[in-house]
Amino acid sequence: MTATTQTPTVTPAKEKESRFSKWPIYVTISVIAFLWTIPTLGLLINSFRESASIRTDGWWTVLGSVFDSATWSLENYRTVLDEGFGNAFANTLAVSIPSVVIPITIAAFAAYAFAWMHFPGRNLMFVTVVGLMVVPLQMALIPILRIYTDFDVTGTFPAVWLAHAGFGLPLAVYLLRNYMGSLPSSIIESANIDGADHFSIFARLIVPLSVPVLASFAIFQFLWVWNDYLVALVFLGIEPNVRVLTVELADLAGRGEGALSLLPAAAFVTMVLPLVVFFALQRFFVRGLTAGSVKG
Repeated sequence: MTATTQTPTVTPAKEKESRFSKWPIYVTISVIAFLWTIPTLGLLINSFRESASIRTDGWWTVLGSVFDSATWSLENYRTVLDEGFGNAFANTLAVSIPSVVIPITIAAFAAYAFAWMHFPGRNLMFVTVVGLMVVPLQMALIPILRIYTDFDVTGTFPAVWLAHAGFGLPLAVYLLRNYMGSLPSSIIESANIDGADHFSIFARLIVPLSVPVLASFAIFQFLWVWNDYLVALVFLGIEPNVRVLTVELADLAGRGEGALSLLPAAAFVTMVLPLVVFFALQRFFVRGLTAGSVKG
């Protein structure tokens, strides 16, 4: 006698009741998202208003004259870009891209070695790399600065590239190793039977399959480097030709009341590219961070 299993059916009434029970969650999340958006909306509105209006009226007063062209102006953005933010934007881009590419490239090779290659001391080395994640960044600034001073590279882009790469490598190796280690071993075994060496397996199989976690770390590292102030200040300095956006924004904020009307526009110049990058690649973010955390 063969035992049969029946799949429980979900009636329309139960399905409707299940969707109805989730409405409080949806409403709560929507309210929280709306409240978080209000300050950003106010900042965006003020960035397009004239200086005199910003000083005298709140941003909400323009809601009644949204379609009045006299309400809006691009003068704040013109002033901000002319006063150094255009150059700072280019400098930040020049810092961020190599600071993302270098640690991802090194970490991908290291993660593959830790996950699929067998060599003496592999586990000890991996534990050591993971342990570096708990070392505070601030503890390494002075020793690294002394080394840079000895080699006369302080105030150059390679100095900050290497610093960001070093600070980002432990997390990158940890994430990528967990993800690559969770890939089916049958794929690697089949490639070995076909005569593929480790580099071919890594380049043709592992990298294409690891796109979610690579994109996830790329987003994380890019946002970290783009919004960094301390590392850029220490290793690049405050010279106008090497200033990044965070340093330029801090300098603008320190000019006093006369620069207050420019801060909203400056803030949006600073955040526009990170927003584009995050929303363009957000589908990889959670997927890449959680992949490999549970194997099975």
